[in-house]
Amino acid sequence: MKKIHQENLDEKFVSRKQGFDGRLLKVMVDTVMLPNGRETTREIIAHPGAVCVVPVLEDGSIIFVKQYRYAVGSVLYELPAGKLDKPDEDPLDCAKRELSEETGYTAKNWQKLTSIVTTPGFTDEVIHLYAATGLEKFNQHTDEDEFIDIAALKPAEVRAMLQNEEIFDAKTLSALCMMLLQNPQFI
Repeated sequence: MKKIHQENLDEKFVSRKQGFDGRLLKVMVDTVMLPNGRETTREIIAHPGAVCVVPVLEDGSIIFVKQYRYAVGSVLYELPAGKLDKPDEDPLDCAKRELSEETGYTAKNWQKLTSIVTTPGFTDEVIHLYAATGLEKFNQHTDEDEFIDIAALKPAEVRAMLQNEEIFDAKTLSALCMMLLQNPQFI
């Protein structure tokens, strides 16, 4: 991810206190110096990063996972995704692991689409987006606290679901947009 700096907009780090240390997330309270010289605080949710994969079958269908997301109270159609096990994990290795665990598929071909920041107003999470083709099916092997169904959707079905707001997960939307830009024949 490219970082852009501009003297009249950059905030400068002064100090940090940890506000919360959870299993997945850590909340940091940073003191920063604003461009005008005043100090203020920024509450940051520290996240190790994640991946999201657009798995495309030979017939052009895209593999989605369906999972209940407690925070929004709904089953969502999402592309396979997951967090990096540690901040220095190679995102491609994570993408391969998550595709296999969540869907039971492996892929022969991988394409990096881009990396995105999810909600930069309060988290440092970066999600690395990939496309996977040359899929081969094995057995799904989710984590014991994951309950996931998979669905192979034809491109026309995906377009209809997007237009009907049935697919609204941000990482999924971003990955599909980048897939369309870089590989218009797939969607």
